[in-house]
Amino acid sequence: MDLLKVRKICKTYGSGEAAVQALKNVSFSVSKGEYVAIVGESGSGKSTLLNMIGALDTPTSGKVLIDGKDTFAMKESRLTIFRRRNIGFIFQAFNLIPELTVEQNIVFPVLLDYQKPDKKYLEELLSVLNLKERRSHLPNQLSGGQQQRVAIGRALITRPALILADEPTGNLDTQNSREVIALLKQASKKYEQTIVMITHNNSIAQTADRVLQVSDGMLTDLGKCSE
Repeated sequence: MDLLKVRKICKTYGSGEAAVQALKNVSFSVSKGEYVAIVGESGSGKSTLLNMIGALDTPTSGKVLIDGKDTFAMKESRLTIFRRRNIGFIFQAFNLIPELTVEQNIVFPVLLDYQKPDKKYLEELLSVLNLKERRSHLPNQLSGGQQQRVAIGRALITRPALILADEPTGNLDTQNSREVIALLKQASKKYEQTIVMITHNNSIAQTADRVLQVSDGMLTDLGKCSE
């Protein structure tokens, strides 16, 4: 079953002679629980594509369907709620709230939705992420790898249908990068999360189930990765 369907997405910035085609007729699907990497050179259009999938930007034409729902057909107020409940974001810069503890940062999206955190699931995540001993620490008291694990926990806490990771290892050393990728793979398998990750690192891309390449705004499916 396809959780994500991208259909003929085009994105043009500017107009006339100054027009730049960032995405050109991009189409692909991602199955539920699949872990897909998107690779490409800087400026190739991969970040623009991720923003379209996450409904952070609107395409010039085309559709994105998440769990059968056309995100760009939604009114802004409904889209905001849908995005918060169905899409988890993991950014290269962590984007943690500096005044909040590890635990508070993780549960923040749940509180934002006026819900109560599932305490059992929170404890499970803290354990899986190896953050139990750091739950009361502030972001500036953590290493880069620990901060990124908090960001992963924050993305997982709402049990979203889709997780979008934008260069999640970009600010990490080799060891922490391996740990973060291992956690994403575990989330994909254990929690049946569908993950789409942007990376410029080919060795990290090879840990995914399948690799897509964006070049000059066009997408090529490079197929499944060998185990």
